[in-house]
Amino acid sequence: MKALVVEALLPDYAGCVVKDVPTPKPGPGEVLIRVRASAVNFPDLMQTRGEHQHKPQVPFIPGMELAGEIEALGEGVTDFQRGEAVCGGGRGGMAEYAVLPAAGLRRKPQTLSFSQAAGYAVAYLTAYVAFERCARLRPDEWVLIHGAAGGVGLAAVDLAHIMGAKVIAASASDAKLAVIAETYAPEATINVSNGFRERVKALTGGRGADLIYDPVGGDVFDESLRCIAFGGRILSIGFTSGRLPVLPVNIALIKGFSVIGVRAGEYGRQFPEKGRENHAAIWKLAEDGLVRPRVDAEFPLADWRLAFDSLAGRKVIGKSVVRPDL
Repeated sequence: MKALVVEALLPDYAGCVVKDVPTPKPGPGEVLIRVRASAVNFPDLMQTRGEHQHKPQVPFIPGMELAGEIEALGEGVTDFQRGEAVCGGGRGGMAEYAVLPAAGLRRKPQTLSFSQAAGYAVAYLTAYVAFERCARLRPDEWVLIHGAAGGVGLAAVDLAHIMGAKVIAASASDAKLAVIAETYAPEATINVSNGFRERVKALTGGRGADLIYDPVGGDVFDESLRCIAFGGRILSIGFTSGRLPVLPVNIALIKGFSVIGVRAGEYGRQFPEKGRENHAAIWKLAEDGLVRPRVDAEFPLADWRLAFDSLAGRKVIGKSVVRPDL
């Protein structure tokens, strides 16, 4: 089969190559999946350089989220059948075939395409854990969502709206904000290029945002401290800006807000029963047709570099996916 293989951890994806490798065989409790789509996530990019906390041993096949059809069943697998459309994750999505544990798979909702299903779980699970478990989001609260055009940010815009919040979508691109406004109808959009704190205060009647969802960090986090409401919550999702911010605790003392770190996967590992509830909740939203995951671009496996660059260059609104069947 064809697969994207990381043979060495080097800058600019220099250690990556598409090549022929043996098609894997499912072991006990596993299934072989014909991959129809694999989402591109920042950890995939970071792992090619060895910069992510999870460091697979080289050589490895990236792709932490995928969707496809079951090609073969390993010993002991009785919950699935050949030909079923499924989605799951963990490893090896950027190849024509992948082997995954059957216990971690979900049947693909009919409401989602393969590409939508491939890029759904990580983004929406992050948003769900952030809003439901960590922040206890209440209807009618003002929520400022940074990086709103990215996969994780756009999922947060969608989910916060479903949960009844008043959403302010923030990005550095007017063109992207126009798409978000048309598709998701937030209460407001803000271009953060020239600052945003005064606009947030004006929208919220001077109070500030009750909740700030921040996958960006850096300067965005710094300014967010100036427009968080008293008693508000800042959700730290990640640092796509490249700079880890530092919290002046005197500001937190004066304004009485909390900063909460969000790692959806780790939350599920620490609280397994709640983790299962989280997964069930987001997939029910998909099955009921309530969510609108957006796939911005699809790339054949041969164009994996373009797919990676689309994410690294902040060119997408939502998700980019690699499709080995193209």
